[in-house]
Amino acid sequence: MFPEFEVIPAVDVQDGQVVQLVGGERGTGKTYGDPVEAARRWVEAGARTLHLVDLDGAFEGERTNAPAVERIVEAVGVDLQLGGGIRTVADATDLLDRGIDRVILGTAAVENPAIVAEISESHPGSVVVSLDAKNGEVVVAGWTEGTGLDPAAAAARYEGLGAGAILFTDVDVEGRLGGVRTGPVARVVDAVDVPVVASGGVATLDDVRALRDAGASAVVVGSALYEGRFSLAEAMAV
Repeated sequence: MFPEFEVIPAVDVQDGQVVQLVGGERGTGKTYGDPVEAARRWVEAGARTLHLVDLDGAFEGERTNAPAVERIVEAVGVDLQLGGGIRTVADATDLLDRGIDRVILGTAAVENPAIVAEISESHPGSVVVSLDAKNGEVVVAGWTEGTGLDPAAAAARYEGLGAGAILFTDVDVEGRLGGVRTGPVARVVDAVDVPVVASGGVATLDDVRALRDAGASAVVVGSALYEGRFSLAEAMAV
């Protein structure tokens, strides 16, 4: 999935606009314009994969930004991974058949782990299980509900069910541009053999290097790129 370490720009969409939230909290977001324009910009800058999130879907359970996602699928020719509001096998397989390369399951995977195996059976390697951690606990429903799950133990379980990768988001540092914490990432990396995509807190190129050295196969970057802390080309050069 990631033959070389990748830096993946985030295109998080809320109310039809690119938004970066702070700590996953509603109402804290800063907007960055049209998602299709953002997607095109990152691809032109060299992105090989884009990380798409329907934030309204994550909070409400329904993919209200589906039209924006469809326009991105038509506009770019790179790998696309999408999360937010994907709750059923039918939802996931429909997206995969429509041009999304990987679906990201968070709440659905926690509530019904068998969904990972079912989707993986027909679309091997297409499921990325999202383990978003706050205070060391996996949280769901737009980062608003605790589950009592340990991220590393959960990662191993989902690998056994067929997950092609794990997306680990450190919610405590997400969107704050305050730096990363490598310890939680390394714990998840050590628990599985599938790729681990790290997300949350990246503010500098040193943060990108730190996550790479912690064993992540890729890192999702949002606010730091939108705020111009560094360019995508500089991050990819890491």
